[in-house]
This record gives sequence, structure tokens and C-alpha cells, in this order.
Amino acid sequence: MDFDTIIDRRATNCDKWDNMERNYGVSPEDGLAMWVADTDFAAPKCIQDALRRELDRGVFGYYGDPAEYNAAIQWWMGNRHGWKIDPSWIFTVTGLGNGIGMCLDTYTKPGDGVVLLTPIYHTFARLIRASGRELVEMPLVNENGRYELDIDSYDAAMTGDERLMFLCSPHNPGGRVWSKPELQAIAAFAKRHDLILVSDEIHHDLVYPGMTHIPMSQIDGITDRLIMMTAASKTFNIAGLHAGNVIIEDPDLRARFKARMYALNIGAPSLGLYMVTAAYSPEGGAWVDDLVNYLDGNRTLFDEGVNAIPGVSSMPLEATFLSWVDFSGTGMDSAEFTRRVNKDAKIAANLGPSFGTGGEDFLRFNLGLPRARIAEAVDRLQKAFSDLQ
Repeated sequence: MDFDTIIDRRATNCDKWDNMERNYGVSPEDGLAMWVADTDFAAPKCIQDALRRELDRGVFGYYGDPAEYNAAIQWWMGNRHGWKIDPSWIFTVTGLGNGIGMCLDTYTKPGDGVVLLTPIYHTFARLIRASGRELVEMPLVNENGRYELDIDSYDAAMTGDERLMFLCSPHNPGGRVWSKPELQAIAAFAKRHDLILVSDEIHHDLVYPGMTHIPMSQIDGITDRLIMMTAASKTFNIAGLHAGNVIIEDPDLRARFKARMYALNIGAPSLGLYMVTAAYSPEGGAWVDDLVNYLDGNRTLFDEGVNAIPGVSSMPLEATFLSWVDFSGTGMDSAEFTRRVNKDAKIAANLGPSFGTGGEDFLRFNLGLPRARIAEAVDRLQKAFSDLQ
């Protein structure tokens, strides 16, 4: 598979490249876009062929029977994750951002508390606030550069007004693959406080050698309060097609979600469904295996280069293509290390505070780039902090 070819995405209405100057003051002419969480790799041939077939047909009408699409999801989850699902459990939404909003709308009301283990994917907090719900932050513990749970402190912080909890599994931005005992502890916490648990597992395919992702649905005693969210978007770089899955085993939770889906007339674009069907296949699986191997090389190159800068350290990635880099050891405040990254290195990276409590000393870097650009980013960062050498 070819992941080394540099595809020029500038001036294509690409959020990551065309909006980085507006957001970070980094020009796409000489800057590097390492913020928005899509990759700069072409989608695999099986996806492109599926889209080409639809383009050749030239008719873009309503999507009909979802049986083939649902069967592809069943096959993928069963073969890649050991997770047996029934097609009746699957709801297709216009991306998982829409799925997050749908869960808030379906299972909570304005003023209800919604629990996040922070730092965490920034869209959760944005949608919680926008919907008039109360954001309840439960900070993860940074234990020697690795996030750990602190369930006792979370128990003590609960007020009884909380109704929902979002989990990132694998974790974004820290790249953790949660262990079975950790998932069991989260499940028990949700049950103890009568929370509906929404597990966002969008990065579940991008797990590095030596690690195993466990779907939350595999944890005993949680399915009666569990909402699973998955998508092919991060895996295959097709986020712009806006097709995500909300998978609900419990009949009562499923009926409530279905009612809101119908009331709001929610559905995904047909082209996205054709592409996901093609992606969740043996050919797609082979491509993902090659992608993970390539990303493994990128994380090694990036980590070695960044960790060579005194006072800078990246969290060891167990999954995802998003590196969470800690600048606290430099003694600089966030304005200074961010200025060096944006202005001196000319790199656009996500600001740590946007991920909530615990993100203040961090920036998030997207490693889903051709290897040459990772090497260039390392060189730029080392030069931007060369006075620390």
C-alpha cells in the first residue's frame, strides 16, 4: 500500500489545510497541518471502486435496503473485534458528532449532568454545553506519562444529577487502550450511579502491536445501559462522508433512540453507506493492517524526535494516530510553547485546553501523514526548541 505519496490538499476546501491559517496563523503555503483528525492518505481501492461505480451509474437517489450495509458491519465487528451484533441494533447517523448529539437529546434533558473523563475529545464538551446540559469533568490521572483512572475520586464527586457518561475507547487524546479491569471499573461506576454509558469506539481499528481493544459490549452486566458508537471514518479516512453507527443492544434504550431518529428524520448520505460497505471487507482489512504498520513507524519516528527535546514528552501511543505531547517540563507557559510550535515550527496542532481539565500543558499532533512530513515536523520542532538543547 502507498502511504508515502504526498497528496496536496490545499485549496480543496479541506478543513485541516485550508482553515489552519484562520485558526492557528499557520499558512498552508509553508506550514504543516497536524490538527484535524483525518489523515492525508488516499482511501483504499475497494472504497474508491465502490464510489466510482455509483458515479458511473450517475443516479444519486434514496438509499434502499440496508441489509448489505448492516451485514458488512456485522462481518467487520465479528471478524476484527470478536463482537457479535444483530442488524436490528444498528442505527446509522450522519457521523458520530451527530450520534453524540442524538444521545444527549434522547437520554437527557436540559440541566442534567453529563460525565467526561478529561482530557477527552473536545466535541463532547462542545455539544454538552450547546445542548444546555451540565458538563461534569472527572480528571484522569497522569501517572508517569500514562493516563489512569481514579474511580474513588469520581465516586466522591457525583451529585446525583448526572444521567449520562461518555467514554472514549481507545482514548483520544491520550491514545490509551483500556484494559478489561479498567472497563469493568467504568461499567461498575456507571451502574452504581445509574448512568447511561455511551462508548465512542471510533478509533478501535487503529491499535498498535501488543495491544488489544476490548469493546465495552464485551463487559458483563453493562448492556442494559450501554450505547456503542463506531464508524469507518477514522480508519479509512472517509470522515467527509458522514456515516456513523450507533449500536444499541438493550430493547428499551433502542426504542427510545429509534423514536428520536424518526422524529428528527435522521439518516446518512447514500454514498457514505456504499463506501462503508466496501470498506468492511477482506480487502479493507488488509489495507488497515498495512496502515497500522505504517502509523507504527510514524509514531516511533515522532516519539524519538520529540522526546529528544529537553522538557518535552509524548505519551506512548497504544492506539490512534494522534500524539499527545506534554510541554510542562520546558518550564514555559502554554502561550510560549504554542507560539513556538505555530510561529517558529509553522505547525498547526490542537490546543490542549480544548480537551478539558488536564490538557493545559499539552498539544495534540496528527501523525496520519506521509513519513516525510513526520520527519519534517520533527526537524521543525527540534529547531523551534533548540535553545533547550
